[in-house]
Amino acid sequence: MPKEQLVKSRQRVSDHGEVFTPRWLVDDMLDLVKPETERIDSRFLEPACGSGNFLVPILERKLEAVRKRHGRSDFEKRHYALFALMCVYGIELLLDNTNECRESLMGTFTRFLSPSTDDEWLRAARAVLAANVVQGDALKMTDATEKPIVFPEWGYLGRGRYQRRDFRYDSLTQRAAASEGLFAHFEEHEIFTPVRTYPQMTVADLAATASPVVEGATAPPVIEQAERDETTEVGA
Repeated sequence: MPKEQLVKSRQRVSDHGEVFTPRWLVDDMLDLVKPETERIDSRFLEPACGSGNFLVPILERKLEAVRKRHGRSDFEKRHYALFALMCVYGIELLLDNTNECRESLMGTFTRFLSPSTDDEWLRAARAVLAANVVQGDALKMTDATEKPIVFPEWGYLGRGRYQRRDFRYDSLTQRAAASEGLFAHFEEHEIFTPVRTYPQMTVADLAATASPVVEGATAPPVIEQAERDETTEVGA
């Protein structure tokens, strides 16, 4: 087995304090919250995600749960696998790490579905990763353009349809500070209303929003808050 690269360069350690966590330690830490890592709908945010040292093993565990629970139905397996991908989030200061993290998650997702996966599924996954893995500063809660970080809350409604609502990260952290988790009970508070709500969408709809490169994605049409469909909340 090749030796893990925990440091890219001394300069990056000096400039950014960049040292990656070894896989054995990641696995030990995830085992401390093992039931959550094996829940398809549990959400994980890594605020300094690097190239995906934590997010990839989390996704692997979620996909194994998908295999066990939905492996008999190719339709459900694929849709729940995409939902598992929708439930991992990352913030990373450096662009090269951000791209590596997205590509590592993409590779894990693709291998699970099979190398011959239809391009539509791959484009849908890239659209999700463009929204879920953000280049930015987690302490300032801003992205690379100095705008507030916004994360999508995804829900799988069944029958191949997904719901997306976008929330500002700085608002979500106020809820998390109360030990209730990201996206938990936010509808009870006006501050946790979404900044954008989207129509229900299919894999084809998601694929249509993806640009040819990971960095960009064009959002589908926004609908007003009052016009959104009522959906079942997915636990955080």
